[in-house]
Amino acid sequence: MFWVDEIAQKIGSTPQHVDDMKTLSGYPHIGSLRGPILHDVVYKALHEKNNKTINTCVFNDFDHIDGLSPDLLKTHAPYFGYPLRLAPSPDKKARSFADYFAQDFKQVLETLGVEAEYLSSWDMYHEGKFNEAIKIALDNAEKIQDIYKQISGSDKKRQGWYPLQVICPNCSKVGTTKVTAWDGKMVTYRCEKNLVKWAEGCGHLGTMSPFDGNAKLPWKVDWPAHWMVLGVTFEGAGKDHASRGGSYDIAFALCDEVFKSNKPYYFPYEFFLFGGKKMSTSKGTGIKARDITAILPSEVARFLLVRTPPRKAIDFDPTGMTIPDLFDEFDRCAQEYWHDSANDLGRVFHFSQINNWYRKDVYLPRFRDIANVIQLHTKDPEDHFRKEKGSSLTATEKEILKQRITYAQKWLENYAPENARFSVSEKLPNEIKNLSQNQKRYLGSIINILESYRNPESLQVTLYNTAKEMNLSGKDAFQALYISLLGKPFGPKAGWFIDSLDKEFVIKRLSEASEYSSTENSKSSSLGTDKKRKSDLALIDHDVSSRFVGMSFAVAVIKNVLIKKQVKELEKDKKEVLEKIGKLTTEDISLYSTIQAYRKLFKSFGIDWHSRRPSPEALLRRIALGKGLYTVNTLVDAYNLAVLESKIGLGSFDLSEIALPVTLRFAKEGETIHLLGDDSPTIIKNEELVYADQKQIITLDLNYRDANNTKVTEETKDIILFSDGAPGISAEEVMKGLEKGIEYILKYCGGTVEKKELIM
Repeated sequence: MFWVDEIAQKIGSTPQHVDDMKTLSGYPHIGSLRGPILHDVVYKALHEKNNKTINTCVFNDFDHIDGLSPDLLKTHAPYFGYPLRLAPSPDKKARSFADYFAQDFKQVLETLGVEAEYLSSWDMYHEGKFNEAIKIALDNAEKIQDIYKQISGSDKKRQGWYPLQVICPNCSKVGTTKVTAWDGKMVTYRCEKNLVKWAEGCGHLGTMSPFDGNAKLPWKVDWPAHWMVLGVTFEGAGKDHASRGGSYDIAFALCDEVFKSNKPYYFPYEFFLFGGKKMSTSKGTGIKARDITAILPSEVARFLLVRTPPRKAIDFDPTGMTIPDLFDEFDRCAQEYWHDSANDLGRVFHFSQINNWYRKDVYLPRFRDIANVIQLHTKDPEDHFRKEKGSSLTATEKEILKQRITYAQKWLENYAPENARFSVSEKLPNEIKNLSQNQKRYLGSIINILESYRNPESLQVTLYNTAKEMNLSGKDAFQALYISLLGKPFGPKAGWFIDSLDKEFVIKRLSEASEYSSTENSKSSSLGTDKKRKSDLALIDHDVSSRFVGMSFAVAVIKNVLIKKQVKELEKDKKEVLEKIGKLTTEDISLYSTIQAYRKLFKSFGIDWHSRRPSPEALLRRIALGKGLYTVNTLVDAYNLAVLESKIGLGSFDLSEIALPVTLRFAKEGETIHLLGDDSPTIIKNEELVYADQKQIITLDLNYRDANNTKVTEETKDIILFSDGAPGISAEEVMKGLEKGIEYILKYCGGTVEKKELIM
């Protein structure tokens, strides 16, 4: 059952009041969106059960300013301690500082489909709605002190402390005032010079009524007071408020023992991180909430927040293939919704919708295909996807395509990995020399096909069938096409890609590729599945590629590296990466798609991954268990950083000890390896997956354990680096892992990259 439906089932069908609160001390960051979106989803689920359910969002504009982002600090530093509502607007157009940022955030939330009544805490206090709550709190000041101490350990048990702050009539600050007495009608107060570090009081003292907006309750008392005043039955909070002894526990105790009011449904939720980092509005850290729609369309942004259960953190990093993968998942849930709107994925999509585009079945062009097509600049994308659909696009489908083109362009410009960017090669690519004779014959055989195909779909089928007739795998056939045209072993869907290009150009290029020959080519190996060497560096054994469809790895040679035991800059960066990862758990590790792929691969050849973890998982588990990173030497430590970021296994070896080429193959009965750190050789089980050069096995179970005599030391000058693939891990991800490893190695050890190849 989808998470919100479980909540709705527990609460029942009686009318509810859903509420959320936000203090706006600057532009809200992207992490601020999770609370309002989750509350809106809950509201809509409860509203389905009872249409008298309401949803409010309170802007806490009576709170004081105690922190500002650097850009606001220049103009608003004098207003520290002021209520947000009394500080001036940054643009001098809005009524106040609070209104300026409230209007901005409200617009963002409405763009993301939030349906709520927006309330002002300042207005409610000044309308007298909190008068009763203030009196109750002042009458029970000692009891509140006891609750603070009992639950959180905070010792406020001191004479003259009252849970209230007045607005100083002399300097207008609320963050610097302290109430010292209460006679049942009036409070005595002082605006203290040194009450807080971030603002200075004026020293004024006096007596006033605490009601009708003259004063406000402190946050931990104000929160349950809001519940009582509004009649809130559901309000969640981030996990920092829901920790043991935190704001939630204190607020619930105050409901029971002071305000004698009902407690709302308990709903803690995890953080929404951006690139592994927690953000802060007052410090100006993290991407602004208003900028989310510059990265994703509103529906997809909302989908990102809706699909993840509240108890699980969201770590959104738009770089790499994150955005195309997110669109794929959005489209998959759309299909489920149209097929069965009641299943879990259908419900995810139901609560993600904002406009009427997706209410019924529509054609959804794949995001990554759009990114490919718009890079060709040869045909109108609408014409391309009309052909792919097989009929004209509806008005809605044209709008969806137009929107996706916009966001695909932004992704390509700002976030796409290098291997997702391409252009048609003006000249015959150098990579053509690696094609096998079978692949070149294939290119020659399809030239006639290009003269007479009916449509892209029929061309795609014919391309595949022709390869099959020639005993060439589809993978090797399409690689030959992409290398000939793009200089890369991958690209857009072949039939539609070729159809988008000038026919004469394609025929000329394939003719050149099929006829290409050189002395080097006759010596080199193919990219095909024949048993010749695929390159002078490495290959995948035929038995492995046959058994594990989609298997790949990448390899690079880096020469003239300078390896040291340790350098300060690397140690600093290791610390920063650990901070970026944050509070990683073993459960989080299990959710990474690459880790799942490695586990599945290990299991397929008889390895229990619980006892013999894939190398990236083993490294991540050290972090999750608080053991930190290894310190081996600057080269090993450098590529370990790359493993943490890419979640791809990497391994490096002393090139002088390697007899090239290296083969990824199954071990044979009785073979041994002398593992790094062991006193004696280990007998390898039959059909374990190993990397082996021409004289020895150099790794066990991909890069799980390495051989002792090929290890990288401070004396090593030249290295070979491997990036592990597995079925389910794309070639793009494997290359991204290799590139990240190279980046860090060059940064800390220098050297020159002589070769790098994707082996498939």
